[in-house]
Amino acid sequence: MGAAMDGFPEKTYRSLTRYVIKKPPTTMAKELSNMGPPPVNGFHSFRRAVLRGLAIAAPPLLTIVIFIWIFATIQNYILVPVESTARTAIVWFIQDIHRDLPDAAPEDVTTTYDSTVYHKTGNGQWVPEKIYNAVYDNLHDQLMPQTGYGVYEQYVQQVFLKRKLTIPFVLSVCILALYFAGKFLAGGLGRILWNASERQIMHRLPIIRNVYGSVKQVTDFLLNEQEIQFTRVVAVEYPRKGMWSLGFVTSESLLDIQDKAGEPVVTVLIPTSPMPATGFTINAKKSETIELNITLDQAFQFIVSCGVVVPPHQHTQGSPVAGQIQARLKPTENESVSKDVHSQNG
Repeated sequence: MGAAMDGFPEKTYRSLTRYVIKKPPTTMAKELSNMGPPPVNGFHSFRRAVLRGLAIAAPPLLTIVIFIWIFATIQNYILVPVESTARTAIVWFIQDIHRDLPDAAPEDVTTTYDSTVYHKTGNGQWVPEKIYNAVYDNLHDQLMPQTGYGVYEQYVQQVFLKRKLTIPFVLSVCILALYFAGKFLAGGLGRILWNASERQIMHRLPIIRNVYGSVKQVTDFLLNEQEIQFTRVVAVEYPRKGMWSLGFVTSESLLDIQDKAGEPVVTVLIPTSPMPATGFTINAKKSETIELNITLDQAFQFIVSCGVVVPPHQHTQGSPVAGQIQARLKPTENESVSKDVHSQNG
């Protein structure tokens, strides 16, 4: 008691010691509880505010970004190639372009040939005047094409390839293509040919086979016609005792397993985080599972977020059950304060 602590004046240390000894444990506990949390510095407060704002703004922003990415992908890899191919085919079919026309003087801009009025383009070619005028009237801020082929491309784009026409057409073609592909692959010959092509091509390429195998597992899981019916959410001690994992009960287990166990056994899918499309299938005794009071959507959110997103009614803060558990685990305030006083007296 007489010795001072390192860097602590002996007089001050003795005063604090007498104060601690004279104060009853209950009074000290009450005073310590009234002290409140330590002050928070400005940077920490600013950081917390920024993180809270990011948590609020991130979900809608990410949703918008994902939809923009999907639209851009469809436009760049589906709509644009389809429009380009269709434009080339239509122009080739309807074009009426002439390099030279009889009875046309070099200074003429329009001339008549075979009962059709033609208009000269920037490079000296002749196209029907009605085509030329239709393009010119709908240019808006664009420049007039200088070639006959360019005039026809612009005309086809304005008349035949409007987005309100091309998007429904492309969707219809894609749906029909998927339908016929599904019908073909559902048959015996189509399935045999597809499986053979997978074995001979996809499964032999060094890098592609790994990516293709992973993507195929995910798509087979998501697009399987026989959907897995999750009946309820449970917690199972897996992969060892004392370590709890979230799982989905899919069905009753095999009869042989239940006979050996001597009690009901359920089949549980233990999904992996943050991609619940894959996981482990286990068979657990029904008595060793805990049914959780959460929905399937809440369970998926918990798994995808790696435990960050917890259902509101499952939060430990403010829960009476959590308070009872904490009261059992931690010692009483009197015991903790008494231990501190005895350690200082010693």
